[in-house]
Amino acid sequence: MAIAEVTVIPIGTGTTSLSSYVADMQKILERQRGITYQLTSMSTIIEGPLNEVFTAIAALHEAPFLSGAQRVSTSVKIDDRRDKPDASSVQKLQSVQDKLTSLHNRPN
Repeated sequence: MAIAEVTVIPIGTGTTSLSSYVADMQKILERQRGITYQLTSMSTIIEGPLNEVFTAIAALHEAPFLSGAQRVSTSVKIDDRRDKPDASSVQKLQSVQDKLTSLHNRPN
């Protein structure tokens, strides 16, 4: 399973606010099959089979153009771990939390 962090920024829209674009993109993700996603304050995390993740990213990249943007900058980071095909962002966070807990429980 691939985990991708995606940021899509429409350029030259005449406003500094992006919330309407972000809302439109979340609606697009609701219609995508084979993925899960999570909106964060700075990006969207998408998880699923790599081909489905790429399909979702392409749809997100196109969304601002459909809303009138003339230029779009999309940044993508992908974690595609093949040795643990069921890995998820939740499991990654839990692994770090477990390590922090064990560090805090060690005697000084």
